[in-house]
Amino acid sequence: GSFMLVNTSGRFAGQKAHLLMPHLKENDTHCIDFHYYVSSKSGASPGTLNVYVKVNDGPVGNPVWNASITASWSRAELAISTFWPNFYQVVFEVVTSGHPGYVAIDEVKVLGHPCTKTPHFLRLQSVEVNAGQFATFQCTANGGTDSSDRLWLQGIYVRDAPLKDIKVFNARRFVALFSVVNATKRDAGNYRCMIRTEGGVGVSNYAELIVKEPPVPIAPPQLSSVGATYLWIQLNANSINGDGPIIQREVEYRTSSGSWYDIQPVDSTSYKIGHLDPDTEYEISVLLTRPGEGGTGSPGPALKTRTKCADPMRGPRRLEVVEIKSRQITVCWEPFGYNVTRCHRYNLTVHYRYQAGGQEQVREEVSWDTESSHPQHTITNLSPYTNVSIKLVLMNPEGRKESQELVVQTDEDVPSAVPLESIQGSTFEEKIFLQWREPAQTYGVITLYEV
Repeated sequence: GSFMLVNTSGRFAGQKAHLLMPHLKENDTHCIDFHYYVSSKSGASPGTLNVYVKVNDGPVGNPVWNASITASWSRAELAISTFWPNFYQVVFEVVTSGHPGYVAIDEVKVLGHPCTKTPHFLRLQSVEVNAGQFATFQCTANGGTDSSDRLWLQGIYVRDAPLKDIKVFNARRFVALFSVVNATKRDAGNYRCMIRTEGGVGVSNYAELIVKEPPVPIAPPQLSSVGATYLWIQLNANSINGDGPIIQREVEYRTSSGSWYDIQPVDSTSYKIGHLDPDTEYEISVLLTRPGEGGTGSPGPALKTRTKCADPMRGPRRLEVVEIKSRQITVCWEPFGYNVTRCHRYNLTVHYRYQAGGQEQVREEVSWDTESSHPQHTITNLSPYTNVSIKLVLMNPEGRKESQELVVQTDEDVPSAVPLESIQGSTFEEKIFLQWREPAQTYGVITLYEV
């Protein structure tokens, strides 16, 4: 057994003395037992006795056990579960307080059997989680525990974690659960299970908390081809920020205006997004998932692209006459919208034809009244008493559709004058016989000539 005596008289606060045990490799359960004494005449603590368990010549970490005053010699146990091939070293440290007194350690023994007053931990397993999730360590121990024991998860270079839950199976076995909440890369590192009982302390091996960042594509998807109701894309998701392996790919797409969006799972590097609206801008991004809860990364950069226009669904409907005059006709039709035009860019033209001077005249005019709830158009400069054939043509960059044709006759109008040079008179004894040509424009059925 080792022995250490520190006389704190004449020492200023913060001075340290150390006792180092030899390196130990534990192949089976054993226990380190020691006696200690921390006392002063004045009753004020002469200093603090700290015990550290250093693994594989790594950092000493935080103390696993400490004491600052005892009435007499006391005994404590260290149940250290650091398994072969790892080795460890127990370091006793005295830190003086500035008050006179004595701190002593004696009879430090490595026993070939388990501790009697302190539980022993079984091997602690490493835990891997995705960032933002709860990492739960299960510390299983041989031995009993009661409510006065303190249990915690001790981190090396990382914050300690408090006890979340404890399940006692019987007097010889319990499991303590510890959670590192909302784990980030800063929480990654080594942790071990700790229990402080009245009789000493139990220490497990170090296990690693591995925190993985869910994967996010670095670049937006690429466009392969565009249709009116589909978009072919290349996922372009080989370069990522975060961690693999990637076990699932999804395509998220939304309309640039409005709140509509959808997500589709994808199992190849290219994908056809179907059932889209024509002439609509979409934002498309890729979601990647790695194993484990919370393994889906945020959407990668978005590709903004627009579908083509589609051929109009049909021509305008219910072309009807609103008003007929001798030289103009006003027509109306059923209002229509994007669901008919299938494009935000379109025009509507009024086509009409009629006979004039023995020849067919064909005309077209653009109607600007397409947005109205009562759309109509007036054709002017027509000839009276003439048959006019009218139809509407709806056009967008992809195609055209026509309405049914409507045939309308303009009203009659006042005829033009009888040509003066055509009036001829034949005179007789009691009468004058007149004859003349019809007016150049009759503009209807002539019902009466007056002389």
